Amino acid sequence: MDHPKHSSLGLHLTFLSLLLACVVYLCIWLSSSSLINPLFSFQKHDVDCTAQTPIAAVTTTTEFNVVEDELETILAKASMDNKSVIIAVINKAYAVQDVKADTTMLDLFIESFWQGEGTRTLVNHLVLVAVDQIAYDRCMFQRLNCYRLETDGVDFGGEKLYMSEDFIKMMWRRTWLLLEVLKRGYSFVFTDTDVLWLRDPFTKLSKNETEDLQISTDMFFGDPWNISQLINTGFYYIRSNNKTIALFDRWYTSKDNATGLKEQDVLLNLIRGGIVDELGLRVRFLDTLYFSGFCQDSKDFEQVSTVHANCCRSIVAKVMDLKAILGDWKRFKKFMSHKRSSGTSTRRFQWTGHFGCLNSWAVPNNSGSNS
Repeated sequence: MDHPKHSSLGLHLTFLSLLLACVVYLCIWLSSSSLINPLFSFQKHDVDCTAQTPIAAVTTTTEFNVVEDELETILAKASMDNKSVIIAVINKAYAVQDVKADTTMLDLFIESFWQGEGTRTLVNHLVLVAVDQIAYDRCMFQRLNCYRLETDGVDFGGEKLYMSEDFIKMMWRRTWLLLEVLKRGYSFVFTDTDVLWLRDPFTKLSKNETEDLQISTDMFFGDPWNISQLINTGFYYIRSNNKTIALFDRWYTSKDNATGLKEQDVLLNLIRGGIVDELGLRVRFLDTLYFSGFCQDSKDFEQVSTVHANCCRSIVAKVMDLKAILGDWKRFKKFMSHKRSSGTSTRRFQWTGHFGCLNSWAVPNNSGSNS
């Protein structure tokens, strides 16, 4: 009597099982088909058969490549913990030996980091800005932190006549780059490559964070706050903040009204014209006792940190006299290693005369820079 009911129930169950199997098969088929044929992709909106991330979404995120900022990469790599770097600019004339030369300005510059006291690790924080391809290749060969600065229509490879049009263009291009570095939040020591680093200069620089700019001088008159000091942009330390960015921005934009002036002269005019008070800057002028140069030698071998080949006109003359300074420093270090046992005074140590640079001023139309 009950058999018909059981049979009917079995038929219903069989039908439902078949229907469920068809739905599952349809889901699987539609999902796989949409991967093969994009014409089926619209069906995924109606049937959500899987919990997987849509392939289209993954593809979209990989279609766009972000252009890497090379300058930021180099600065980040060279940066100290306080986001400070050391920056120097080189060109072919400073990086490649002349036929008669046995060294280069760049070689002497890097050698001073090796010979200096507490300076070897500072090379890791040095960024060399190359203004031509050969200088960049030379930098990369020495495995340094190198950045290639290009300027359309200008070849900065050769030695530039002091105050020539290309010399002035190169100095302003350098100023533009340094403004960019400040805008990125990096403080820096800028150093010409004709500066020998004999000791870690950070030990002689003020650590007072309220001081915005500490800049070297050709002649130091005794007062580190006196704006009448003869500044030299071949070595300075500047903190990145709104005031210093405003200073560099004003400095760089002044180039259009500075015919016949190099960037150092323009900055000096700005300082003496009241921009320090206008922007609320604190500017310290550095004593040549610690930050020496050929214009005014340091009187104390035990205090000097850097020596700059300023007051000089040609690269040949600078290389000649910087080699002599490096020789003086090596002799001083050797002497100091025996000083404790001998008790001899270091007062007898004097720098070798800067005869190459002195004579360079007597040669008409010689090339180079007195910076």
